[in-house]
Parts: sequence; C-alpha cells; structure tokens
Amino acid sequence: MDNWIEKDDALQATFEFKDFKEAFAFMTQVAMIAEKLDHHPDWTNVWNKVSFKLNTHDAGGKVTEKDYELAAAINKLLLN
Repeated sequence: MDNWIEKDDALQATFEFKDFKEAFAFMTQVAMIAEKLDHHPDWTNVWNKVSFKLNTHDAGGKVTEKDYELAAAINKLLLN
C-alpha cells in the first residue's frame, strides 16, 4: 500500500488521472465498492485528481481494518 500514508488519524492518498472524465469514472467504481463494504470515504475531486482520507467514524475517527480493506480495494481498481 505504498501510495497510502497514515497521517492525522486517516489513511491518505491522492491519485492523478489523464482528465476529469477518467477521474470521475474511477470515483464511480470506488462508490460501488464503498457501498458494498458499507464504508464510505471522505474524498475530494479537483479536475484530474482524487484525494482520500479514510478513517472509521464508528471507531472515534481512527484508522481501522475497514479503512485498510477499502484502500486495498481502491488499489486493486488502479491495477486493472
């Protein structure tokens, strides 16, 4: 998980794409995974960049296994 860092009680990463359309398509895929895992990211999108801050609100805003599971699923999308 070399593109993720644990900082300020969150797993954080930013991904850059060719353009907005590619970034938005990626976000749509992540949304489907997040819904299936019932674990929704704190994320932002500015044109071709998508940034994440993952933590578990039910655990007091700390990083848990659920965050690592979502981050791994996000990474897997990028490999396809």
